[in-house]
Amino acid sequence: MIAGRYTLEREIGRGGSGTVHLAHDEVLGRTVAIKRIGVMPGADAADLQRAEREGRLAASLNHPHVVAVFDLVEEDDCHWLVMEYVEGQTLSQLMRTEGPLETTAAAALLAQTADALTDAHAGGIVHRDVKPSNILVSGGVAKLSDFGIARSANDASLTQTGLVTGSPAYLAPEVASGSSATPASDVWSLGATLFHAVSGRPPYDVNDNLIGALYKIVHEEPPSLPDGHPMAGLLSVMLVRDPQARWPMRRVRDELQRLARGQQSQAQTQTRTVPARGGQDPTGVLPAVRTTPVVPSPPAAERHHRRWGLIALAAVLAVAAVASAYFLAGRGTPEAATGTPGTTASAEPSERSETSEPATSEPATVTPEETKEQMDAFVTTYLSTVTTDPRAAFRMLTPEFQEASGGYPGYIGFWGKVRSASPATIESNPSDRTVGYTVNYVMETGRQITQNVRLQLQQQDDRFLISGEG
Repeated sequence: MIAGRYTLEREIGRGGSGTVHLAHDEVLGRTVAIKRIGVMPGADAADLQRAEREGRLAASLNHPHVVAVFDLVEEDDCHWLVMEYVEGQTLSQLMRTEGPLETTAAAALLAQTADALTDAHAGGIVHRDVKPSNILVSGGVAKLSDFGIARSANDASLTQTGLVTGSPAYLAPEVASGSSATPASDVWSLGATLFHAVSGRPPYDVNDNLIGALYKIVHEEPPSLPDGHPMAGLLSVMLVRDPQARWPMRRVRDELQRLARGQQSQAQTQTRTVPARGGQDPTGVLPAVRTTPVVPSPPAAERHHRRWGLIALAAVLAVAAVASAYFLAGRGTPEAATGTPGTTASAEPSERSETSEPATSEPATVTPEETKEQMDAFVTTYLSTVTTDPRAAFRMLTPEFQEASGGYPGYIGFWGKVRSASPATIESNPSDRTVGYTVNYVMETGRQITQNVRLQLQQQDDRFLISGEG
């Protein structure tokens, strides 16, 4: 018996994050899942920290589609995380036994997951490991589990700078290249999960070639569904390498709910812009906006190719370093794919995903309608980022506007008091790069404020920045 109340019955799962047992709570007379923490090879104090954080973050999310965490107890120098027991199977198991899911079935399950993530993001929590084996399914109800590597905006991250966390096949490009995860990263991971659910295979084949998989995620366009597929449009706005261009989780949830009802998708398939061969973006973020192609003179072209050659070499070395950190962090261990809350599973081998060769032509000029969509997406991403990663949001301002805002201390003086910021309406004007929107603030005190805001955007290189307000 654990902590004088939990009687262990049998082991029901084992993975990189701990061993899971079925147990009986003698005090409340209910069946629970209890995960043993800190006994896996290489475990240390960080594992206990991770367990405590998982308990704290999951317990803060009182949501019907999140596996509930009841308790964190200690027994004979072992720590146990007590969770809700979900009698069912993981989404990965479901797909393994039944094959690809129908559109409405996949949309219904992942709409529930998106609703849980919307709530998490509103509370300042990024999950960072959304994948099929972390979605439990029971009687048509989905529950998101394993907040072991989740991060709250109010907590210092347990991971070191540049350390990749999450399952490789479902990592967003910016995370695969070593950047911090944001709500937009969860959108990508949910999109990768959705692709797997309807196609029957992960978007990337990892197997033993982790470095090759990370390189593909960072540099190559993700696979897409045929244009006639009901999910094609939605996936094209989730699996976008530029995180600022991805739809926010709330909008993804609403679209999935629409598809689950059998309605036609309102998401239009986005045409992906691929840079010319020899000019790939080493960060994995494609240009969001391109006006006219630039053709350098021969001497400049030679310098251009030499520069990109050095960047490409640096990118390969960076990916190798990321892969090493990934394995040192213990995430290279194969994980058990069980139907148990709190267990995790590595990406399962499948057919090699299809990727397209980079185009050799320059990208087409962006139309005003496309620019408007990009401006709308930029503002939506900014408002979802500012309450979860304010430093990242601060970098979305021009240096001049950063100074006018009182630097970061002045900026966080306001945003540090805001719990969430949800746009009600957004009206972008591509002609003068202005955006007007109505935003609903929920302050830390619980007070709700509605405000009309107008921002001046500035296009610098291939991205937008906020240059003023008024």
